Amino acid sequence: MKALMISKDSLLQAEIATQGSARTPAVQLVASRKGLRDAVERQLPEAPELVLLDASDVCGDEAEMVDRLGKLYPAASFMLLTRDPQQDLLIRAMRAGMREVLQLPLAHRAFHEAIDRIEVAAGLSPVHEGKVLAFISCKGGSGATFLSTNFGYALAALADKKVLLIDLHGQFGDATLYVSDQKPAMTLSDICAQISRMDGAFLDSCLVHVASNFGVLAAADDPHRTVDMKPEHMDTILRVARQHYDFVVLDVGRHIDAVSLRALDQADAIYPVLQLALPDIRDGRRLLDILRSLGYPHERIRLIVNRYEKGGKLRLADLEQALGADVVHTVPNDYLSATDSVNQGVPVLQLSRSSLVARSLAELVELVAARRVAESRGLFDRIFGRNEGG
Repeated sequence: MKALMISKDSLLQAEIATQGSARTPAVQLVASRKGLRDAVERQLPEAPELVLLDASDVCGDEAEMVDRLGKLYPAASFMLLTRDPQQDLLIRAMRAGMREVLQLPLAHRAFHEAIDRIEVAAGLSPVHEGKVLAFISCKGGSGATFLSTNFGYALAALADKKVLLIDLHGQFGDATLYVSDQKPAMTLSDICAQISRMDGAFLDSCLVHVASNFGVLAAADDPHRTVDMKPEHMDTILRVARQHYDFVVLDVGRHIDAVSLRALDQADAIYPVLQLALPDIRDGRRLLDILRSLGYPHERIRLIVNRYEKGGKLRLADLEQALGADVVHTVPNDYLSATDSVNQGVPVLQLSRSSLVARSLAELVELVAARRVAESRGLFDRIFGRNEGG
């Protein structure tokens, strides 16, 4: 979408350009004007599809030019940006066809929601919208990183999905080591430092590519650089990621900060991972209380019990009663297969495809991407074998 920006604020123009370029298809600023008079007197040779008007410095005698601007570009969509709404200007803007009015300073989410409405009204094709799945540890050592990385690989391999995993550990993140021996060339903090470059191609170039359809964005390798990571950076990264990947898997870790909290806000499903032990249950209850206090709906929170063994003193029913939540999946205690996978940095599905943990991951893929896996039952049969024992 080609856009004309009318504003004296160069920083606002740069902000709009960055947010616009992060979209697919992009909102491209093809021209700018310093004010309404300048825009009316210097008409573009090719009409823009979108006109963004910063009304912060519009004088009273310029307001009538809003009507003239609308007549210059009758087929364009208009967005009015203002710090202090002026009643007369708003009325003129509405008469001129401006239906989107946003308050400054710019809220990025509101801007993109407004662009979404404009695109729908213009009859443009809907943008691809991938799902965001967050794995979070209830207690240290619960195995959330092992599950998130191996689940991401399984989702790509078994359901033929394009998958991105983002390591959100604030420090000492090591998700890449679970599935690859490659050294990350770029990390999450590097992307945040160059957020103005964010688009699909830039994101792809920053990943460790474990498979053709599965990549990992490594965590910041220097804890001091995490201070430069802002919550709004996560908005931009996830917006681009949703547009280019079928699934975005988040390895949140245990510590929730402003950046990971913003990511959780956008997650379609949150998978707390814990083991069937009293310390895990205690910490799990604390985590669920936090998630509920943040207003996350009950149906978005889906418990996974890792290293599960039947016949123990604690039962799944005891866990569900203590936490007030249902367990959606259990991963069996397959210590040897999991340890071999971690030590070699090879996905367990690739290393030991008939193992109990590999089969469990396949079941989780089926749970998350049921329709696709159901259509690909032949693939499951070929990988695991119809009559193959555990």
